[in-house]
Amino acid sequence: MRNLTYFIACSIDGFIGDPEGDASAMVSLVDAEFFDFLKTEYPETLPTAGRRPLGIDDLPNKRFDTIVQGRRSYDLALKEGITSPYAHMRQYVASRTLGESPDPDVEIISDDLVGRVRALKAEDSAYGIYLCGGAELAGALVDEIDELVIKTYPIVQGSGMPMFAAGFSVTPFTLESHRAFGNGTLVRTYRRQR
Repeated sequence: MRNLTYFIACSIDGFIGDPEGDASAMVSLVDAEFFDFLKTEYPETLPTAGRRPLGIDDLPNKRFDTIVQGRRSYDLALKEGITSPYAHMRQYVASRTLGESPDPDVEIISDDLVGRVRALKAEDSAYGIYLCGGAELAGALVDEIDELVIKTYPIVQGSGMPMFAAGFSVTPFTLESHRAFGNGTLVRTYRRQR
């Protein structure tokens, strides 16, 4: 059984973006030390278009070979004219409104999201599944998430898009590791208690 990992950036007060989901305030906090961590430990989480100019396009995937992202996350790439933002992985976009995929390498999941993710998790693979952003998507899949990797940046937003948009439910996780960086960023990894 493959793991579904919600790999997400957030503010100290738990927001993954402004009220519209824009997380650009956090991008400026990715310094050399933190970028080295990302490319060493999670290279596949860096979009293809960003990997090429940085000269790291040849880095192999270490943890994930599949990505599931929400419509808003995918729209960020589409606005830049990029239809296959993670060409180095199998790509799925959860959307009830995006009819046909603009790229043959991107599959749209328009219904039975949980069933589709369960089928992906049941595949035989040494790699996990990267859940990329979206409070609604994370809320819809909260019961399927096996691992949380939370990159907490040293900013307070006051309001914005939460990590999960779901009804109230206590879901226990256990802290597996944490790492602090010189710029104040903290990366915590949690494993779901089952």
